[in-house]
Amino acid sequence: MNRIDRLYALVEELRAAGPRGRTAGRLAEHFEVSVRTIERDLSALGQAGVPLATKQGRGGGYTLDRSLSLPPLNFTPREAAAVAVALSRSEHVLFTRDARSALQKIVAAMPERALAEARATAEKVRLLVQPAPDPDAEIAETIWRAVRDNQVLRISYIDVGGLETEREVEPQHVVVGPNGSYLTAWCHLREDDRVFRMDRITRAEPTPSLPRPQRVAPETIVDGHETKLPEAALRPEDLLPNSDTGVSRRPETVGVTRRPGG
Repeated sequence: MNRIDRLYALVEELRAAGPRGRTAGRLAEHFEVSVRTIERDLSALGQAGVPLATKQGRGGGYTLDRSLSLPPLNFTPREAAAVAVALSRSEHVLFTRDARSALQKIVAAMPERALAEARATAEKVRLLVQPAPDPDAEIAETIWRAVRDNQVLRISYIDVGGLETEREVEPQHVVVGPNGSYLTAWCHLREDDRVFRMDRITRAEPTPSLPRPQRVAPETIVDGHETKLPEAALRPEDLLPNSDTGVSRRPETVGVTRRPGG
């Protein structure tokens, strides 16, 4: 995580902590940097006008002025439990930290009685664990930035037969599924759309090429499965009652099916 991203994340972490605050040591552990680095970052935030306060004594630390926080969102216990279940189902290396901080914000805004009811509800739910190979965290982050910024990547990829090749690809989507995670991209080597298992990408680096115009990609069908579009969940005004929220078109309606990497 670069410093700019960490500064934004520090504010969000302190916002989620509420009046309890966070010590510099705990923040350093959370962001995997030194206490001195955290103290420099907090000093920079203060100089930039972020309203920080310190609590003295045992259990003291840094807090964020409540005026910079959103008012409580009044999640019901069932809503909070539903969010906890949904976030627990997705433990992809790209979103683990963000999922945790999102849930911390919800917990910090809930009254104790409602939180106790939400925890009791979630305690009655069990999720099946389906182990899937995780990609290297640093490689996954590089891939994600290239997808986000529409940037060409140079990758080393080991196909299903064990053959390693060097590719230049134009990333399109990250696909998260029960059997692993994938990158869909236009492959310059094959001159076609391809699907790459992210745990088989052994190296990924952006090329000096300028970001390419967004290519119109076919609907993503991976291993014969339909895909869901999380973006649809952020547009509740567009959702229809009793609809299959965010499900892509069925395979038989798709003109192009992605080929696996190779």
